[in-house]
Amino acid sequence: MDERNISLARFRFEKALENLKSAKISFDQNLFRSSISSSYYSIFHMIRTLFAFEGIDNKTHKGAIHLLNNHFIKSGRLPIKASEILTDAFEMRIDSDYEDFFIVSKDEALRQLQNAEYLLGEVKSFVEKSYGIEL
Repeated sequence: MDERNISLARFRFEKALENLKSAKISFDQNLFRSSISSSYYSIFHMIRTLFAFEGIDNKTHKGAIHLLNNHFIKSGRLPIKASEILTDAFEMRIDSDYEDFFIVSKDEALRQLQNAEYLLGEVKSFVEKSYGIEL
């Protein structure tokens, strides 16, 4: 495995962890819209962590969904739930960021935060099993 790809993957994973931390802080402060956004970016960077190991990338958000499905979901390497989490988080983030009167509930923010935490575990486990690398 290319050392540059490993370094990039670790950098992206750290970004994911930082966004997850921000999501938790925002949630605890009842800043649910901010928590939704930070949770999404945590999920997005976790997925891009996987792309680094594969030597693939697409910087658009919809492109990330497409690459995840084509390289990890269709092959059965990751459960379909990973794609559902990324897609739902993307749609929620778009609504919360751009819809004028979109209200984010505490339950929605909590669900998104829990999904990010779930995906964190999935990505760490996948990387360790597939590449023999600890993040």
